[in-house]
Amino acid sequence: MSELVSRAIRFATEAHERIDHLRKYSNLSYTVHLDQVAKITETVTDDEEMIAAAWLHDVVEDTPATLEDIEREFGVSVAILVRELTDISKPSDGNRAERKALDKTHLAQASARAQTIKLADLIDNCIDITKHDPRFARVYVKEMEALLRVLVNADEGLMSRARRTMEKSNAQLGKLQIDTENIDIPADELVFDSHFRQQYNDIFSAKDIAEPLLSFDATTSVEKIREIFKQQQQQVATVLVEGKVMGFTTSDLLDTSDNDEILKRIFSSDQVLSGDAGFAEVVHVLTRHDYCFVRLLGQVHGVISRDDMNKPYVRMWLFGIITLMEKHITELVRTHFDHDKWHGLIPEARLKLAENLQHERKQINQHCELIDCLQLADKGLILIKDTELLSKLGFNSKNSAKKVLKQFQSLRNNLAHAQDISTYDWAQIARLSMRMLE
Repeated sequence: MSELVSRAIRFATEAHERIDHLRKYSNLSYTVHLDQVAKITETVTDDEEMIAAAWLHDVVEDTPATLEDIEREFGVSVAILVRELTDISKPSDGNRAERKALDKTHLAQASARAQTIKLADLIDNCIDITKHDPRFARVYVKEMEALLRVLVNADEGLMSRARRTMEKSNAQLGKLQIDTENIDIPADELVFDSHFRQQYNDIFSAKDIAEPLLSFDATTSVEKIREIFKQQQQQVATVLVEGKVMGFTTSDLLDTSDNDEILKRIFSSDQVLSGDAGFAEVVHVLTRHDYCFVRLLGQVHGVISRDDMNKPYVRMWLFGIITLMEKHITELVRTHFDHDKWHGLIPEARLKLAENLQHERKQINQHCELIDCLQLADKGLILIKDTELLSKLGFNSKNSAKKVLKQFQSLRNNLAHAQDISTYDWAQIARLSMRMLE
């Protein structure tokens, strides 16, 4: 095993385990899937960059790591492969079919190496989903078939294997009596009240938290830019050519420059938003990139980094989402149980605390039901112990529900106590934002 692949295994394992990322149906470590994709890739190539990318193919979509992190750790070539394997669509692009169409076009333009790794990913996912979730497998196999039609540059032998896997899946599904109408896409997240979603998203926009960008002409010396970066405590600036913004540079890029020519990058299409874009779209960009750029009056004028997620506007937005989430859970519990029959699902001491709080509120003429006096952790206990409620919220297991509720509590506590949320709660921020967009 090469040193590059060993580092990729270590990086991917740590990134996914840091957020306790498990395989959806089996609840095994997510690295089981990464290992399988790498092994399938190894059956057709000994290209160490491809095998490293196979291990890293989901880190940008699923963990706090960005594409720039991948480039810093593994170089440009591996980063390009991971970029090609990372979906470019976002929930605001439309429904699942519309988003998958965008991602299919993205993959059709990918290199032969990236397309080959994608085949390995499709093969392992198809086997796993068919085994554990036949209803959704009907959707997945159709999407897989559409992808195979555009992966024309992938390894021919692996393409044959992918087709055999798909045909075997179809045969297995054909033997099952499955209600194919209104197939729901499985979710492992909490769902929010759609009545509030759009209005709430419109209140906060990217321009509210964007920082103004420094700008330098392309002829400016690297040494001068470094000096201004240090003085202004900035790390990114736009680069102008004949007065037009043609890209951006960063302190990291300048540190690698051995000459006086500015090293610049072109803006990726998926990292530039309008000033009116919502915070959820900003978070979506920052899950993939170090910087989200904001366009005002047709030009890139602002930049947002993960550190900006600690700003008061963002914290207000996140606290509001958590409030909506808890309200939704409360209403589910209230309507699901007759005559407060949920009492036996939480410890007696926790129930006593809720009763005391209800009594105190009544003393000051605040009418409330006992369910309104429970802590979020208590409501979580009720959910976890009731299979039907878990299903209504889209959880497929008690473990997945416990994990998400624990992360929600961590985020809420850090928000309430003004702690750093961009460092410690990024995965949960991304999850909440995704649900708001959807």
